[in-house]
Amino acid sequence: MTSKVTYIGGLRCESEHLQSGTTITTDAPTDNHGKGEAFSPTDLCATSLAQCMLTTVAILGKDKGINIEGSYAEIQKNMNPKPRKIAEIVCELFLKGNFTGSQKEFIKETALNCPVALSLNSELKKTVTFTYDN
Repeated sequence: MTSKVTYIGGLRCESEHLQSGTTITTDAPTDNHGKGEAFSPTDLCATSLAQCMLTTVAILGKDKGINIEGSYAEIQKNMNPKPRKIAEIVCELFLKGNFTGSQKEFIKETALNCPVALSLNSELKKTVTFTYDN
């Protein structure tokens, strides 16, 4: 098993990562009866896209001399009201380091084809931009 999720009341869940014992609490968003005091499940979904992109680039880029330490992403999640679902994830990746043109192409292709990106519904719009800070 990967995790255990427990509904703790008040529109909140606690998720435990079984291998490490770390926990994440989620809260319903303010636009859906919650307090918005923690990530919502859809926030985590959108955030996971950026986390996967950065992690996959770091893993596969290591053998190519690509170091993205200090790089980060900013995420915006846009919801569709009916049916309620994520309509678009806007992700801007800010990549720190000096990269060649071929390394930038590798980073882009790797990020856009990370496991989370490939697992999300094809109807979900993913708007991803790459900003390089040399």
